[in-house]
Amino acid sequence: MKVAKLYSFNDIRIEDVPIPEIGAGDALLKTKACGICSGDVMPWYIEKKAPLVPGHEPTGEIVEVGKGVTSFNPGDRVFVHHHAPCFICRHCKRGDYVQCNTWKNTRIIPGGISEYILIPETNLENDTLILPDSLSYEDGTLIEPTACVVKALKRANIKRGDTVLIIGLGVMGQLNVLLSRKYGAGKIIGADMVGFRLEKAKEFGTDEVIDVSKNNLIDSLKKLTKGEMADIVIVGPNSIQAMKQGIASVGAGGSVLFFTPAKPDDQLIIEPNDLYFKDINLITSYSCGPTDTADALEIIEEGIVRAEMLVTHRFPLEKTSEASRLTARAGDSLKVIITFD
Repeated sequence: MKVAKLYSFNDIRIEDVPIPEIGAGDALLKTKACGICSGDVMPWYIEKKAPLVPGHEPTGEIVEVGKGVTSFNPGDRVFVHHHAPCFICRHCKRGDYVQCNTWKNTRIIPGGISEYILIPETNLENDTLILPDSLSYEDGTLIEPTACVVKALKRANIKRGDTVLIIGLGVMGQLNVLLSRKYGAGKIIGADMVGFRLEKAKEFGTDEVIDVSKNNLIDSLKKLTKGEMADIVIVGPNSIQAMKQGIASVGAGGSVLFFTPAKPDDQLIIEPNDLYFKDINLITSYSCGPTDTADALEIIEEGIVRAEMLVTHRFPLEKTSEASRLTARAGDSLKVIITFD
């Protein structure tokens, strides 16, 4: 089978490797589509794992199951999560699946951008979902990114009527727009410097957008909120400057959520009393777990999120490098996916 193997961000090769052999409890997936995540195009983040087959948003058809598998059958159309928890450790019992050691150590083999994928037993039983007939394989690639937003907005404790500011309107920012509205946001404001993304955000339901290439974010937000600022600020870019702007954008009693990690060795300096006396919450949200993917599937079934809305570019496996570069440019693209025959 063919895979895309990343040696560095600028060195992604198409290689031939053996189709994985499954064991008892496992399954073999014939990949149909796989999204490219923003994490896949952050060189500092992805290169520390190299060499690897990237991609963790795959969907496909199960073509073989191992001994003892009864939950799935050949022919099932599924989404598979690249990590899955044990459900029995103290972290899992608290619903904090991403801190589970099993979650951290599980993976799909060899990775999502591969013609076939071995789904280990834990992943198969604990976070693989059958796609309903109403959803395409492309729709299924949006389950994992949508689930990350589900988890983030839960952690931010979004309330009906909240004013939400979303900084960064790539595909994850757009998903935050769509789900903030679902969860009852009263006013949604989007901020970006790319005209295409600002227009998409308006199409998806923002009440206002701020073009930060032309306008000061803080001054513009003050005008739009009559000085009250935002109840929830979601910071998408992985930059300290964006995080500082997020903190400066939140109103009293509000929450700032860091959706993406900062670059290595970056340090965020804050004035604790600015947070303390205004009761500001600083929140992070990393990845997602099985309850989030289940919620995401329901949201996609409802039609709130669909591939036809968000997928702007499709590439064959052989052009994975081109697809990654397009995603990294953050221009006139939202979701970029790799499709398989």
